[in-house]
Amino acid sequence: MIGLTIHEAGALRPATDLAVARAAVIDARPGVASHEASREAILKFIAAHPDSLHRTSTTGHLTGSALVVDPASRRILLLFHTKVQRWLQPGGHADGDANLAHVALREAQEETGIAGLRVVTPAIDLDVHTFHNAAGTEPDHLHLDVRHLVLAPDGAEPVANHESEALRWVEVDDLSTYDVDPGTVRLAQAGLQALDELVRTGML
Repeated sequence: MIGLTIHEAGALRPATDLAVARAAVIDARPGVASHEASREAILKFIAAHPDSLHRTSTTGHLTGSALVVDPASRRILLLFHTKVQRWLQPGGHADGDANLAHVALREAQEETGIAGLRVVTPAIDLDVHTFHNAAGTEPDHLHLDVRHLVLAPDGAEPVANHESEALRWVEVDDLSTYDVDPGTVRLAQAGLQALDELVRTGML
């Protein structure tokens, strides 16, 4: 298993080569059966869709998302997504950037307004799901999501923007209250396991 590495904001750069994204999927941490099924599905999709980094791949495309964690309290940050009308973790489209850790950090910064976020590699979770726009302004399509742990600084207070109606720090044991999907629960569990490893190895 590849060891965990913490990257400060500004340390990562965008990439354009789809092979970089493919490597991130291959190198993602091992997980439960649903996680591994997503790994296989994403790799097959990338092989069949050379434009999978772009929204022009209308059947689906790569995305990067972030499990933003406050290490001191072990709470995670959820946002109530304006388009989807559900509680989700921060994340968004690759839009041509094959460095999906960079995508996850970028989206976390934009959607939470928190300065000083740090992203951990490799990815901790993989998920394939159907994106449904509650307003019906775009057709349903697949999001092939590569998910990273993102560490918030002490005392971080998120600031909402137009993409979310609310932001909230949540205990993992309370996730059922927010009607999140099983993939989000799996992501949270993987994130806390990675957090424990960072603490155990003296990186936090």
